[in-house]
Amino acid sequence: MSRGRRLFLAAALLAALAVGLAYAAYQVSRARCFALAAPAVCRVATTEPVVALTFDDGPTPAGLDALLPELERRGVRATFFLVGAEAAERPDLVRRLVASGHEVGNHSWSHVRMIGRGRGFYDAEIHRTNQALRAAGAEPVLFRPPDGKKLLGLPLALRRHDLKMIMWTVEDPATRDPAAFAQAVTSQVRGGDIILLHPMYADPTARRALPMILGGLAAKGLRPVTVSELLAKAA
Repeated sequence: MSRGRRLFLAAALLAALAVGLAYAAYQVSRARCFALAAPAVCRVATTEPVVALTFDDGPTPAGLDALLPELERRGVRATFFLVGAEAAERPDLVRRLVASGHEVGNHSWSHVRMIGRGRGFYDAEIHRTNQALRAAGAEPVLFRPPDGKKLLGLPLALRRHDLKMIMWTVEDPATRDPAAFAQAVTSQVRGGDIILLHPMYADPTARRALPMILGGLAAKGLRPVTVSELLAKAA
């Protein structure tokens, strides 16, 4: 084999290897139930008929004004993963969540994708958010990656800050029909699952679907709890 041919094959092999590594990293970054260097909890094996109900982003007045009365009416406590910058702007809303008995988790400071960053970036995003939440009376022990993205740097940072990485099993379906939204969520869910909803901003679908979701869970004999309560019920 000529030297040129050998160089060509070596270059092709390296290119294929680079593509393979990039694909593997992409799959790890988006995997719901796996992360490098730390556990990623997407559901909990339990014998009890419970599911964790979680809400991401905000807090916003529109979100809380719609969610909290319905949750209180049904005696449900949920977990809210809040963006640090927004929590710092609206500490009264964080205090409202805490006073209502809900769990508050860390969802980063700026809600950017937490991959390809330096150690200082991860630490600052986590620490600043923890500070804002604690100043409003919360004590975060859970972290949810924005868009669920993570590779190695974020899991290592979560270990340094003693936070658990919480992913999800069932998420918002791609519909703006509240009834179809609720049906899609409740038809998939089973005991031990973690439900993710995004009710904080302009699209009202998740807010309008919540009463139907709670009714559907009750019809299936499933009781919504916070993430920490679900973790405590692991079989």
